[in-house]
Amino acid sequence: MKNIVITGSTRGIGFGLADAFLALGCRVVVSGRSQAGVDAAVKHLTTRHPVERVIGTVCDVSVFEQIQALWNNAKAHTGQIDIWINNAGLSQPIKNFWEHQPAEIQNVIVTNLTGAMLGSAVAMRGMLAQGYGAIYNMEGYGSSGGRMVKGLGLYGTTKAGLRFFDDALMDEAASTPVIIGAIRPGMVITDMITSQYQNKPEEWQKASRIFNIIADRVETVTPWLAQKVLENQKNGVRIAWGSSAKITWRFLTAPFVKRKVIE
Repeated sequence: MKNIVITGSTRGIGFGLADAFLALGCRVVVSGRSQAGVDAAVKHLTTRHPVERVIGTVCDVSVFEQIQALWNNAKAHTGQIDIWINNAGLSQPIKNFWEHQPAEIQNVIVTNLTGAMLGSAVAMRGMLAQGYGAIYNMEGYGSSGGRMVKGLGLYGTTKAGLRFFDDALMDEAASTPVIIGAIRPGMVITDMITSQYQNKPEEWQKASRIFNIIADRVETVTPWLAQKVLENQKNGVRIAWGSSAKITWRFLTAPFVKRKVIE
């Protein structure tokens, strides 16, 4: 039985991954910033999976001591940690960069980039001590360059930085028994996406038409991602659901195939 730790897993893609790993017979440690959120996630998951395979721990990834406590608690409950996924992330309202408040800028950077770096440091030290393991960071818009989306400069910058960090960590870990990888889920409809358009009905109407062409639901993507993570035995692999070819094909077939991702 594989033991999986996922940061930011009380909702969205993280929760979907937790559900998918549990369905594949793993033991999963879910975490989030609030006790209420963790309790709700655990309650939901244990209606579908054995209670002994679901563990909940509060963890704010901006605080190193809490990340270390997450590792310690997971280790105490499971005996070993096979896979650690730095998934916790914050979105941002779509607007010009200079319109963000300083606290908002700091929160997005600390959660998306610093949190993943701190989580990687904690997990790497722990896995080197136990002699094996795998660490995956959740990449996203900005990680692969390409088309710019106006108003998403803050979020995209954190993921571009994470891509560089992942490459560096993959290189540094190449001679160790620890696998470093990245996950690219593509465009997945979660509250991180929908919250960007809060109080912007006209923009949401336009965006939702595109999302219905290129996006997917959490329950569609996460089982595939979880299976690929469990199968991977190589350092430096990026597990990507979406691809340029897939997106192009969806646009080309959009007049004939009506996808309904958003209700």
